[in-house]
Order: sequence, then C-alpha cells, then structure tokens
Amino acid sequence: MTQIMYNIINPLLYIIPILIAVAFLTLLERKTLGYMQLRKGPNIVGPYGLLQPIADGVKLFIKEPIRPSTSSPTLFILTPTLALFTAMFIWTPMPMPQPLTDLNLGLLFMLALSSTAVYSILWSGWASNSKYALIGALRAVAQTISYEVTLGIILLAVVILTGGFSLKTMLTTQEQTWLLYSSWPLMMMWYVSTLAETNRAPFDLTEGESELVSGFNVEYAGGPFALFFLAEYANIMMMNTLSCILFLSPGQTTQPEMFSTNLMLKTMLLTIGFLWVRASYPRFRYDQLMHLLWKQFLPMTLALCLWHTSLPISTFGLPPQQ
Repeated sequence: MTQIMYNIINPLLYIIPILIAVAFLTLLERKTLGYMQLRKGPNIVGPYGLLQPIADGVKLFIKEPIRPSTSSPTLFILTPTLALFTAMFIWTPMPMPQPLTDLNLGLLFMLALSSTAVYSILWSGWASNSKYALIGALRAVAQTISYEVTLGIILLAVVILTGGFSLKTMLTTQEQTWLLYSSWPLMMMWYVSTLAETNRAPFDLTEGESELVSGFNVEYAGGPFALFFLAEYANIMMMNTLSCILFLSPGQTTQPEMFSTNLMLKTMLLTIGFLWVRASYPRFRYDQLMHLLWKQFLPMTLALCLWHTSLPISTFGLPPQQ
C-alpha cells in the first residue's frame, strides 16, 4: 500500500508544480509584453493581476467543447490529451535535483518523446477535417522535424564532450567549468532551435493568423484548446531547463537547495529571453525559416560536431572521461 501511494504521490509532486509554473508563465508573458509595449497587461483580476491565470483556466474549462460534425471524434479528443501527457512525461529523467526516473539514456529518452509530440500536432490537424487545420499541421510538422535534426546533432556534440547520455553526467562534467565557455556557438544555435521547436516567435508559423487562421488548432475551443496551450508552455519550460543542464550547469546535486535555486533562476532568465525575442522580432517567412536551418545551422552544427570529435577533451577545459 505504501509503495502504491508513493507511485501516485511522487509523480503528482512533479506535475502539479509544473502546471502551476505554466499558469504563471502565461501571466509573466502578458505582463512582460505589456511593459515592453508601454501598457499594463493584466491588472484587474486579483492584486496586480495575479489571479488572471486562474480566471483564464476556469473560463476555458467551463466553456462548451465544440467539435466539428465532420471531424474524427476519437482522435479529436485524444490529441490534446496526448500533447499534454507527452509534455509532462518528458520531465521524468530531468534532475531537479533528483530525477523521477534515473535513466542512463535520459537524453535519448527526451529526444524520442519530443519527436512523439509531432504526432499530436499532425493528428489534431487531420482529425479536425478542415483544410486550414491540415495545412497548419503539415507546416508545423515540417518545421518541428527539420529543427529536430539540428537539436540532435548539437546533443551528439555535447554527448561527445561529456561522455554519456545521462543528464547527471552532464552536471558532473561541468563541475569545473560550463560547457557554454567552450561551446558557445552550439549554445547559440541550440537556443534558436528551441525557439523553433516550441513554435515560439519569430518561428510561430504553425499559428500564423495572417496565413493559416491559427493553424492546426483552429477547430479547438475550451478545454481541449487549453490542453494544447498548457503543453506548449510546459515544453518551453522543459527546453529552457534542459538548456541550463546542458550548457549552464546549476551546480552539484549534493546541495539540493542551491541546485534548485540556480536552476530556477537560470531557467527564468532563458524564458524571459523567449519573451524578449517575441516582443522584438517580426515573424519569419517560411522559406527564411527553412533556409536558416538547412543552409546555415545544419552545416555549422555538423562542422562543430566533427571538430569536437577530433580534439582531445582537455582542449575544452573539461576533466578527462572515465
């Protein structure tokens, strides 16, 4: 009985804080964008607008879920659930400071799950039985799969430097120096690719209102739309947390309080960078988006990966691999 309770409570202790953080990330985004555009943002519901995420969540989940009569009913409901389940499940190997599941191949697990998220986008566009939704889903899948190529090669270069696929190995390797110092071009391309992978501005072409009428989720409303929304912001936080672990080590896991504080602050700074980029840059054209990846990022990441393979580890100021 005790083991059953542990198996239920332990995941909830991960999921509930993530969902709360996602809710207040939406408030942070609206307030940050508001002040960057010389306006207030949400400031009516609760003191300083702090209860606005709760009001938005209640409003979305009590609305009538509208389903097009020609849509595929099973897939139409399952795809938002799959999107949120994938966004929550991908956190399991993340050391914060202890992982929910200690995996030796944690990076491969996360890469495989992030690829699985593509299916929720594709199926939602197809299940809606709408031309706009289908075109939006195809564009989203093409973008996501393309940028996963760059992310995979950058991860391969990091694995070559650290000598393991475990996230704890990444932290151990960076006890003396951050990987950012020796691999800042990889960090730069990783950060831009995470913007594209999470469909954030200026790469939010999957939700291009001017061309696609909101893209793959155009037929969704109420609760199912809120699930897509939660999954998107959970993926943003997950990508920024992973960026911290890969390139900006939060410290040693033997000091949980300091580790958690450092990880939270660095993740918040990278997330604010996402919001800053959204406030500053206009949306890319689709051909520019693909040109950036296939003609610029892909050759550079391949060259850097080969360079890291050919040089000894001591060149980067890292301890020798055991």
